[in-house]
Amino acid sequence: MLKAESGSLRVFDLDPVAEPVAVLSRVGFLSEDRDLPGWMRVDELIRYTRAFHAEWDAAYAEQLRGQFQLDPAARIKQLSRGELAKAGLLVALAHRPELLVLDEPSSGLDPIVRREMLEAIVRTVADEGRTVFFSSHLLDEIERVSDRVAMMACGRVVLQGRLDEILESHFRLTLRFPTPPPTPPKLAGALLVTGSGLEWTVLCNGARAELAAAVVRLGARIVDETAASLDEIFLARVGRERSTTVNPQPTAWQEATLDTPDAMK
Repeated sequence: MLKAESGSLRVFDLDPVAEPVAVLSRVGFLSEDRDLPGWMRVDELIRYTRAFHAEWDAAYAEQLRGQFQLDPAARIKQLSRGELAKAGLLVALAHRPELLVLDEPSSGLDPIVRREMLEAIVRTVADEGRTVFFSSHLLDEIERVSDRVAMMACGRVVLQGRLDEILESHFRLTLRFPTPPPTPPKLAGALLVTGSGLEWTVLCNGARAELAAAVVRLGARIVDETAASLDEIFLARVGRERSTTVNPQPTAWQEATLDTPDAMK
């Protein structure tokens, strides 16, 4: 409905504007709004959606309905928020799309429902090697299921790459000084510096050997080194972007492209 003013987009090497049926038939989508027709029953929603997809797997749809404990006679408008999310995921998955796009799929859901949905998504990807692309602010979910991550703030990508490489290249150092430094310590590759007095913590992105040498030059010593979580990396990266931009809208995007269950290890 909105026309691009510049640039181009290809999905499966196709232009989705010029060939919407060819593209959309291969894509599953679940939005944060769970925009499903409230007047339908669950079984009617399944039959209705099935009509749009030649590759619809009725047995798989029924398997998901049972797994999600959805009453086929229940009206969509009477479903709980968690049940609504499950119904949306069911119709997004049942035609076994090559690409599953999820917009904040776990927003507002309790931990049990979140786990159920993530498990269904992981099985879809791990068992069949399909691609899942979703946005989420729940970074623990991202760490559980993603292969590649991109972090966005204010419409700009501030970090992207393989999840394992991002986690490996970011770490937290605790520095101890013999006397309190007059200003926070400055290190190349430091994303976030916190502390006071003799002890300071630095979240770093860089070569460990070079940082260790720089710490010595500052007159300090490293008393602890720990891995940084994706949440800490996100906050540090977005914090740097926020300091130079007004009214930021940070979002973490992640892509999961797992080929086998072993890829989850």
